[in-house]
Amino acid sequence: MKVGNKPYRSIWLNRDGWSVDIIDQTLLPHEFSIRPLKNPDDAAEAIRSMQVRGAPLIGATAAYGMALATRVQADDGYLQRTAQMLLATRPTAVNLRWALSRMNDALLALPAASREAAAYDLAHRVCDEDVAINYAIGGQGFSLIEDMWRKRSGKARVFHILTHCNAGWLATVDWGTALAPIYRAHDAGIPVHVWVDETRPRNQGAALTAWELAAHGVPHDLIVDNAGGHLMQHGMVDLCITGTDRTARNGDVCNKIGTYLKALAANDNEVPFYVALPGPTIDWEMRDGVTGIPIEERDASEVIEVRGRLPSGEVGSVQITPDGVSARNFAFDVTPARQVTGLITERGICSASEQGLLTLYPEKGEASDE
Repeated sequence: MKVGNKPYRSIWLNRDGWSVDIIDQTLLPHEFSIRPLKNPDDAAEAIRSMQVRGAPLIGATAAYGMALATRVQADDGYLQRTAQMLLATRPTAVNLRWALSRMNDALLALPAASREAAAYDLAHRVCDEDVAINYAIGGQGFSLIEDMWRKRSGKARVFHILTHCNAGWLATVDWGTALAPIYRAHDAGIPVHVWVDETRPRNQGAALTAWELAAHGVPHDLIVDNAGGHLMQHGMVDLCITGTDRTARNGDVCNKIGTYLKALAANDNEVPFYVALPGPTIDWEMRDGVTGIPIEERDASEVIEVRGRLPSGEVGSVQITPDGVSARNFAFDVTPARQVTGLITERGICSASEQGLLTLYPEKGEASDE
C-alpha cells in the first residue's frame, strides 16, 4: 500500500541487507516513523510493545527475529531460547507460534554455518506468502461484496460495511485481511462506505483503520464502539467484516475485544457477519476456541488513560478516571462459530465449522480423529 505516493510494506529488509525496518504503529496516526530492528531483542520488544501488531505481521516479525538471531549466534541452544523469548511476547495470535515453528524446523535441520542465509531467505518468503494470501483474501471477499451489492436496491446505492479494530495492511505485511476486500471493491468502483469502530481501549480503529482508509481514499466514518448495534437496527449496515488473531478448528474466532458483541448485534438484525483470515491463523490443534484460546490481559493503564493530540499540539496521554480506580484490560474475546456467517480465506469462503474449513484445507483432515 502507499503512504503519500510511496509504496510500503509494514516490514521490510533494510538496504544494509541484514537489519529490518518496521513502521512504529504506536505513533500513528500523528507521526509516521520507521524503526530499525537490529537483534532478536528488538524484534521481541516491537511485538510486545505493539509497535507491530496484527497476527500475520507478528508472525512475520518473529520470522525476521529468528533471522537476526542467526547473526548473533547460530547454534541450536541459542536459536531455541530466542524462539521461546519471541513466543512469550503475545499469547493469543497463533501466527506467532506458526512462524517460529516453521523457522525452527528449517534452521535446526541445517548446519550452523548455513543458517543465517537460510533464515533470511525463509523470513522473506514468509512475508511474500503473506502478501499473496492477503491479496487472494481480497479477491474472495470482493466477490462477496460485489454479489451483495448487486442484489441490493440498485448500483447507485452506497454499500455500508462495519469493521472492528484494524485488519488492514498494517496488521499484515500488505493488503490486510478484513480491509483487503474493501480496498478491492473501492478500486473496482463499488460505492463502499466503512463504519470504523474506535476499538477501545487502544483505539486501533481510530488510529490505524481510519488512517489507512483515508490514505486510500475509501469513504468512512469513525463511530464509538457501542454505536454498531444502533446502526444495524436502522438498516445502516449491509455487512460486517472483521479479522481474527486465531481461529479454532471448530470455527470459533478470536479477535479484538468487542467483536463478540458486534456478532450478536449482527445476528439479531440479520446482518451478515464474516471473518477474514489467512490459513496460518487457523489453529488446527484447538477444537473449542471459547474455552481454549488464551486471552491476553494487558496493562490497566490502557483503560485508564487515552493517548492523543493535546491542545498544545503535542501527543500525550490523559487520565480519564478518578485516582485509584481499579481496571481490567482484556484484549480479545471469542465469537462462537454459530454467530459467524462465514469465513473468508485465501482459498475461498466457507462456513464457520470444522467441516467448512476442511473443504478448503482437506490436508488437515487427517488429524480430525485425534
